[in-house]
Amino acid sequence: MRISSWLSVLVLALVSCGDTATLGIDAGSGRNPQLPRPHPTRIPTVDIAPAKGWAAKATPLAAAGLRVSAYAAGLDHPRWLYLLPNGDVLVAETNAPAGRKNTHGFLGWAKGLAMKRTGGAVPSADRIRLLRDANGDGRAELQAVLLERLHSPFGMALVGDQLYVANTDALVRFPYFAGATQIPAEAHHVAALPAGSVNHHWTKNVIASPDGRRLYVTVGSNSNAGESGSALEEGRARILELDPADGHTEVFATGLRNPNGLAWQPGTQTLWTTVNERDELGSDLVPDYLTAVVRGGFYGWPYSYYGQHLDPRSGQSRPELVSQALVPDYALGPHTASLGLAFNTGRCLPERYLGGAFVAQHGSWNRKPPSGYQVVFVPFEGGRPMAVPETVLSGFLDGAGNARGRPVGVILDATGALLVADDVGNTVWRVTRDPGDCAAAS
Repeated sequence: MRISSWLSVLVLALVSCGDTATLGIDAGSGRNPQLPRPHPTRIPTVDIAPAKGWAAKATPLAAAGLRVSAYAAGLDHPRWLYLLPNGDVLVAETNAPAGRKNTHGFLGWAKGLAMKRTGGAVPSADRIRLLRDANGDGRAELQAVLLERLHSPFGMALVGDQLYVANTDALVRFPYFAGATQIPAEAHHVAALPAGSVNHHWTKNVIASPDGRRLYVTVGSNSNAGESGSALEEGRARILELDPADGHTEVFATGLRNPNGLAWQPGTQTLWTTVNERDELGSDLVPDYLTAVVRGGFYGWPYSYYGQHLDPRSGQSRPELVSQALVPDYALGPHTASLGLAFNTGRCLPERYLGGAFVAQHGSWNRKPPSGYQVVFVPFEGGRPMAVPETVLSGFLDGAGNARGRPVGVILDATGALLVADDVGNTVWRVTRDPGDCAAAS
């Protein structure tokens, strides 16, 4: 048997292993999710959605009262979005840095081989592209490379005339002026960020405080559940608070396995985040979550999940920490890979979406049947998330289980329409009310 054929057999064997969910996604969602007993298996559940992309003129499916169209197409693995004050949209065309080390032996290698089928193994373009819709028709007629030669960039934040970019290993900044379509200046180093040869969760997001005096940066863990040892987790699984003037860094919150989305709740000083929780405890565990972030709060990783539920695989006992673990505000379903986060403050979209939050769910690999692969809306009432998520954008999986696309970053554009970065479809989608468009709301 040729090596390529043997590898194919290995991938298929791996995909066929593991368990099957006994609960629906709604059971693991909302304010009070069901948390069944852990069900780890000797070989983890792997259910891969091979990346196929969209057929010509095909789009995701929008919920009732909404419509979707392509805002920008032909991009290179677009993952994160940022809205500039003049209405221009920045998109990070990025992926994991090359040459990361595998610390999990044969099984880790085999899992990585299988997951290449998801389309996540493409080289990183390492750039930020600027999108501009000058004529207001809902499609960006201008695509310009604003910054290039970055290092797996992800989060972006503009403070005054300084544009901050969170590379995988450092927070840097560039001078910016309104209307610029290219920044030729060299990066100014602000602060180092944990990276290294493993760099398991490589994405780093950044958001500025409402007054611009502080920056907050997400740093994911270097493993699934601490199995690589504490040395590799130094400075990870947390949100950092930085002084942009001198780069001085403090810890804001810890025990967050892989925080990604960051957003300030409108009308408050409360920072919210979306967190990817741990894998390999069964298809029904553990829910990803949306939560307000408490300064100094500890959220359990790696010793416990969803508050003080002990992870049976933890090699250490830290009861003093587990007793302090905070329960997240809202569950987003197990293995959904919930990433992008944006509160809806405008009146472009139907009124039922006002005040709540949109969340992009990149999609599972460790659950049968798959979860995520959609954009959901979390309704808020009295300042707190309520009920179960409502699907806003779906159709990213076809009937054969292939991934046409995978949603990552979400923002509202200058008109109040929802933009969604799709890193498999290489498209930024725009969601508006139907009938009508959002231009009149700008």
